[in-house]
Amino acid sequence: MRSVSRGTGSRSWTRSSRRIRAIGRCPTLSLRPERFTAGARVADIGCGSGHALAVMGAACPASTFVGYDISEDSIERGRAEVCEAGLSNVTFEVADVAELEPEQPFDAVFAFDAIHDQAKPAAVLRAAHDALVPGGTFFMMDLALSSKLEDNIGNPQARWTYSSSTLYCMTVSLAEGGAGLGGAWGWQTAKRMLAEAGFGEVVTHRPAPGSERNMIYVTHRPSFAD
Repeated sequence: MRSVSRGTGSRSWTRSSRRIRAIGRCPTLSLRPERFTAGARVADIGCGSGHALAVMGAACPASTFVGYDISEDSIERGRAEVCEAGLSNVTFEVADVAELEPEQPFDAVFAFDAIHDQAKPAAVLRAAHDALVPGGTFFMMDLALSSKLEDNIGNPQARWTYSSSTLYCMTVSLAEGGAGLGGAWGWQTAKRMLAEAGFGEVVTHRPAPGSERNMIYVTHRPSFAD
């Protein structure tokens, strides 16, 4: 079973703009923009064509950014963009993020609308945890729904989420023999899976900046002192 790409083209660029807004405006993200300018190692799993990393790399030349995606086409688009921009601090790798084993750990790992599509989401979360330095930050943006159908009846985004999840999110996972979580996996399941992956306390923000249908999860790999 393989991990799943977040796609190319205009859809990927739209997701990239949401990533940039979410990172810059999240009040509890321990890696605030000034930390990026000072220098940090950052990964984006399921990065698509990686435009957000190119923007951050240009703004924060002291930091190192690595994008991972299973799609070779997406990675080639990302590489072409950073090459054209002359960015040496942004790289991309074709990889199954369920099997992520970086040579050096990261200060922060991002996952934007990516976990619920994965064939092995639990393995991806565990790999993200293990890829962090002790005390490192995991930042996840995903759809803002409850795991319980009855809680979502009055949510104006629910019809869109359940429909798109059935037609794409669940399908791409199940096609690989995967878990088939889908976009409506919900915050209860997300927080449970984050805990099972080894992360500490989870702080949530709803809605995500610039995206009413998304929410943000911020958590950490426990430090040695915890």
